[in-house]
Amino acid sequence: MQPSRREFLKWGTVSGIVLSMSRYAGAQTPGFADGQGLPGGVPRPPAKGRVDGVAKVTGAKLYPSDFRAADMPGWPAETAHALLVRTPDATHIYEGIDLSALDAASRPAVVVTAEDLAKAGVKVPPFYAGDLFCPRGQTPLYLGQPVALLLFTSFDAYDRARTAFRNGNLLRFGAETGPIKQPNYAALRFTRVAGATPDAPDLYSPVQEGWVSPGFMESSGRPLWKPLPVAQGGDYAKGATFGEEIRQSLATPAPDMVVLDRTFQTQSIDPMFLEPESGLAWYEPGSQTLDILLGVQSPFEIASAIAFLLGEAQPGFKPARIHARFTSIGGGFGGRDHTPFPLYVALAALFLPNHPVRLAHDRFQQFQGGVKRHAFQMRSQIAIDRASGKMMAFAADHVLDGGGLANYSASVAVVGATAAIGIYDIPKVDVTTVAEHTRGVAAGSMRGYGTLQTMTALEVLIDEAARELKIDPIELRRRNLLKTGGRTMTGNPWTVSVRTPEILDKLAAHPIWRDRGAWKAAAKGVLVGTGVACCTKDYGTGADCSLGRVEIAPDGAITIHADAVEMGNGIGTSIARRVAAILGRTADSVNVARINTFDELGLVTSGDPYTMTQAEQDAAAKNPRWVPEISSATSASIGAHVGTQAAAQAARIVFRFGMWPAALELWGIKPGDPREFLFEEAFWQANELILSGLPPLAQAAVAARAHQRGDVTGAMAHAFSRWAWAQAAFPLGGMNWAADIDALAVRRGAGAFTVLDRSFVFFPPTDYNRIGTAFTSSCGTAVRIEITPASGLVRITDAYSVFECGEVLVPELVEGQAQGGFAMGVGYTLLETLPPFEDGPGNGRWNLGDYVVARASDLPLHKLEIEVLPPVSPKEPPKGMAEVVMIPIVPALLNAIHDATGHRFQSLPVTPDMLKRVLT
Repeated sequence: MQPSRREFLKWGTVSGIVLSMSRYAGAQTPGFADGQGLPGGVPRPPAKGRVDGVAKVTGAKLYPSDFRAADMPGWPAETAHALLVRTPDATHIYEGIDLSALDAASRPAVVVTAEDLAKAGVKVPPFYAGDLFCPRGQTPLYLGQPVALLLFTSFDAYDRARTAFRNGNLLRFGAETGPIKQPNYAALRFTRVAGATPDAPDLYSPVQEGWVSPGFMESSGRPLWKPLPVAQGGDYAKGATFGEEIRQSLATPAPDMVVLDRTFQTQSIDPMFLEPESGLAWYEPGSQTLDILLGVQSPFEIASAIAFLLGEAQPGFKPARIHARFTSIGGGFGGRDHTPFPLYVALAALFLPNHPVRLAHDRFQQFQGGVKRHAFQMRSQIAIDRASGKMMAFAADHVLDGGGLANYSASVAVVGATAAIGIYDIPKVDVTTVAEHTRGVAAGSMRGYGTLQTMTALEVLIDEAARELKIDPIELRRRNLLKTGGRTMTGNPWTVSVRTPEILDKLAAHPIWRDRGAWKAAAKGVLVGTGVACCTKDYGTGADCSLGRVEIAPDGAITIHADAVEMGNGIGTSIARRVAAILGRTADSVNVARINTFDELGLVTSGDPYTMTQAEQDAAAKNPRWVPEISSATSASIGAHVGTQAAAQAARIVFRFGMWPAALELWGIKPGDPREFLFEEAFWQANELILSGLPPLAQAAVAARAHQRGDVTGAMAHAFSRWAWAQAAFPLGGMNWAADIDALAVRRGAGAFTVLDRSFVFFPPTDYNRIGTAFTSSCGTAVRIEITPASGLVRITDAYSVFECGEVLVPELVEGQAQGGFAMGVGYTLLETLPPFEDGPGNGRWNLGDYVVARASDLPLHKLEIEVLPPVSPKEPPKGMAEVVMIPIVPALLNAIHDATGHRFQSLPVTPDMLKRVLT
C-alpha cells in the first residue's frame, strides 16, 4: 500500500541527485546550539517535563511557518511568495486564468502551469500519480486540484492577489462534462472461517490464502462480489464462496439466533492541525543547489520524492544537489504524511531561481487542498446466539470516498476492514471494502486510519445487540473477547499483551457506569444517558523502521539523533527517557527529524517492503548494507514503539560494550568473575550505577573510564519491523551480539564511527504482509451526558477513559494524547463535518467560521478521568496509543445518546437539530 520503489536507492542519492537531509536549527532562542533539534533554553534539558517545552512556550522559531529567508544563514534576505491556485469546479473544462482582473501591482512575476511543467520535464512520483496541475482544455480531476502556481517577488502583491482569487472569479471554465471517471483505488475481500475448535486450523483465512480482490466490475465501476462460474479468478472465488455462505446464514438465521442488519455513515473531516502547511525553498543556479525547509511527517520520503520529481528535468530545472531541512511541525494527525504540498514548494523555487520563495497555506487554502478523513458508508450484519450471547457470524460492506488522488485510500480501506470486528472473537467473518475515486478533495492518512469509522459502527451495533438480548453491554462484550492467542479476522493472533478483560472490569466498576440508574432517575429538566465502548487499534504499518544514534562524552553528557519527527507528540522527550533508563542520565542534546547523521551505516534499499517476495528479500539481504526500508514516516502511532527503538538499541550497545566494562574495572572485577555477566541486573539511580553488594558509581566517572579504555562510546543503529523486529548479530566484545536491529556502526573512545558487518540477519518473512495487524493497544470509555430537549444541546458531565500502552515513557505525554483524543472524538461525534463535492472544502470558501471544532465549553474539563494500566511486566516495551484513545469516545457518546433519548443515530455528526427532531 506504499509507493513502489523499483529502482535501487542508495543512502544520499536519488535520481542522480545528491540528497542531504538535516534537522534545521537556525533562528532559535539565544544560546541554542547549532544542530540541536529540541532546544531547552538551558544547557541541559530537565530530567522531567518535555525537552522541547521551554522553546515552544517561549515562542522560539521551530515550525516551518516561522521562517523567512532572513532567518536562513547564507540566503538572500528578501522572501518571495507563492500562491497555489486551485479549482472550485470539477465538472467543466478548465480554460485558464484571467489575470486581467488583477491590477498591475497584484500580478505575479511568474505563472507556472501544466504546460510549463511538461516543458521542464518534471515527473510525478508514483505515490502522487495524477496531474500536478490541471492542463487547460481538460476537466479537473477533483475539486481543489491545483491549476497554477503564481510567484510574487513582494508580499503585498501576493496578498492582494490571494484576496482577489478568494473573492473573485478569475478562473475560466467552458463546457460542462460532468466529473471525470477514474478506476477505484482498491476493492478487497477479507473472509475467515475458523476451525471446529479454537486450536484447529482455520478452514479459510487471509493469512493462509492471501488477500483477494474480485476480477469483475459492474458498469458503475463497483466490484461484483459474488463468485462467477468462470475459470478466471480462482483465488477470489474460493474465499468469496465461503463469504457467500456466511452471508446466506445471516439472511436465513436459525430461530436461536439474533441477527441485526444496520447501516452507518461517517463524514469527511479535516485534520485541523494548528499550523497550516508551509515551506520555504531557494534554488541557486550557480551551484545547482535546491535548499528547502519543510515540516512533514516523512522527511526521507518527501526528500526522495522531490529528487524523483526533478530527476529527469531539463537543464535549469534539475539541481545537482538538494539540501532538505526539516523542522518541528504544528500538528500532523496523518495529514502531513505523504502530502503533495512539498512538491509545489520545490517547484516554486525552481521557477523563480535566485529568490527564496515561501509557499504557505492560510486556513481557506488548507481546507481546500489538505488531506481529509475518508467518509465511510457501511452495512454491518451480526448473528448472536440467544442462549449464550456468543457472536457467531459477522459481515460488512464498506465504501470509502477517496477523493481525487489515491494517497493512502487503499491502505485505509484495508486497515478499516481488518479492524471491523474490533476486540471480538467471531468464528465466521466476511468483509468487503471499496475505496472509490470521486471528484472530492483527496482523503488519506488521519488519526484512527479507517478503524475509527468501522469500530464506531461496530460498537454501536454491539450496544444495540446487548439491549435486544437483554444482556448488560459490558457483559456481552466480556463473553466475546478475543483473548491472548486467539485469531483476528485475518487469521493471525495479536503478538502483544491483550488487556481488554481488565479494561472492561474497570469500566464496569466505575461510578459513571455503576451508578447510571440513579443519575437517570434523579434527572430534572434534562435527559441523562450513559454509554460505554471498548476498542482496539493497531500501531505500525507492517514496514516501519527507525534510525538512532547515541553518544556519550567523557563527562557523561549524552547526545541523541533520531529520524522521528516532532509534531506535538513529544518524541524527543520519549527517546530521551528511554535512553536515560539505559545510560543513567537525561540526554543533553536531542536531535529529531535527522536523516544526515547516519551516513556511516551506508544503507541501501530496493523494492517495496509491502509487496516484495521472500525470494527478493532473501537475495537483497545478502548485501550487509541492505534494509527493506531506510526511514519511515512518523505516523500510525509508531512514535513510542518504533521511533525510540533504534536509539534504545544503540544505547544498550553503548552500555554493554562501553559503560559496563568500564564499571567492572572501576569495581575491580576481573575477567572470569561471574559478576561480569550481571549487566542486566545493574540499574541507575540518581545518576549512579548500582549493582547489589558493590559501591555505587557516578555516571560521569563510568563514562570517563569508558573513554580512557577506548571502549564503545557511541552507536548508531537501524531497526525494521514487519509485525516483528528484524534481528541481526554483530561482532562485539569477542562475540556475536544479537539485537533487534539490522545495521550498526560504533565509535570507540573519541574515534570515528565504523560500520560493522552483520554476521547474521533475520528479516520478518514477507508473508507477514498478509497479517493486517499484530501489534495492538486497547482503550475503553464510559461517558455520562445530559441533553436539553428544547435546544438539543449535549453536555458531557463525566467521562472516564482507561487504556494500556505497555511501558509508559512520558506519563504527561500519554495523558495529553488521551485528552486530545477525547476532544477530537467529541468533535467528530457532535460537531465536525465537511459536505462532499461542490458544497464542501473544495470550493475554497471553508474556514473556522463554518467548520466547528470542539472547544473547552464542549468538554468535561474537570470531569475527564484518565487511567493508564501499568505494563504487564517491567520488560514490556512501549506500545502505540495515540490513536486508540480517540476511537471509543465516538461510540460511547452515541450509545449514551441512545440511552438518553431511545433513538439510535446511524450517521455522524449528531447535531442539536437532529436531536430536536427526535425529541419533539
